Amino acid sequence: MFQEINTTNYIYTTMAEQREKRKIAIVTGGGSGIGFAIAQEFVKNNIFTIIIGRDNAKLENAKNTFGGLCESICFDLGKLEEIPALIEDITAKHGQIDILVNNAGINMKKEFCDVTDEDFMKVIQTNLISVFSLSREVVKAMLPFNSGCIINISSMAAQYGIPKVIAYTAAKTAIDGMTKAMAVELSPKGIRINAIAPGFIATDMSAKALDSDPERKNKVFSRTPMGYLGEPKDIGTTAAFLASDAAKYITGVIIPVDGGNSIGF
Repeated sequence: MFQEINTTNYIYTTMAEQREKRKIAIVTGGGSGIGFAIAQEFVKNNIFTIIIGRDNAKLENAKNTFGGLCESICFDLGKLEEIPALIEDITAKHGQIDILVNNAGINMKKEFCDVTDEDFMKVIQTNLISVFSLSREVVKAMLPFNSGCIINISSMAAQYGIPKVIAYTAAKTAIDGMTKAMAVELSPKGIRINAIAPGFIATDMSAKALDSDPERKNKVFSRTPMGYLGEPKDIGTTAAFLASDAAKYITGVIIPVDGGNSIGF
């Protein structure tokens, strides 16, 4: 005689196992552009993704697009003193943070001598100090599990000199150095740290910058061997790879995803 199998219990057990194994990710600036593309790839890979940003309308739109594997939090990362409580709330709710993508950032295009101390510090605060503060708190949550993955978003501005973006360049160059220093200190504790340096990616921000500066636009294409702009998805799939077990022996690297721009002539 055949033994009757309780398929209902099997289904519930499988779903419970999937929930238990499902990774939890935070993506800052996940409501639009590159951050949106990264969050989208994570969700496709069954990673529960928390997107953080300042524009609630964009966050809600992204959340609705991604469905049940996404949660949005409207939060200003410039409020450093509130970051520890933010991470405490997330860990209390979800139990663990497996992945952090530091994507949120701002840019400012000005002639060098026109950049005020306030201008400079505003970019540094958002693009560097907030990244450090958020990473520190997330690492505290990762250490008890001896595992974790942090992905910083760097820039071509850290690969070579770009005029009129001095504060942005300073911040992104520091991000590269911080990525390596964090990797050396934290990798022995099970936490991998890497960075992605996007080339010129077709986003609303890049379109605005390049369309208003034909000389720079021509230079971008002339030194990009592949001859076209990248897509946000190119960064998303790279982040998904770095966050996966396929990259378990990769740490401390800055990966240019730029169509060859950083080595172009």
